[in-house]
Amino acid sequence: MDIEGIKARLCDALEGCEVQVSGEGNHLGVVAVGDVFAGLRPVQRQQRVYAALRELIASGEVHAVQIRAYTPEEWRSR
Repeated sequence: MDIEGIKARLCDALEGCEVQVSGEGNHLGVVAVGDVFAGLRPVQRQQRVYAALRELIASGEVHAVQIRAYTPEEWRSR
């Protein structure tokens, strides 16, 4: 799957989030910003993103993912 396909998958799974995906080969970088992350610990935020990519990880199409997940307020204060 290409970067745009992965981005679309994440946008569908993380409703209301702005998503940026970068990467090369089977290594990805994901930045996701949305209210869906409010009140969640960092590990829980990562689990939400991984859940959307579970099939791709299981198949080996995606091997490594660097995740940065923020609420809109956290993103603005960066």
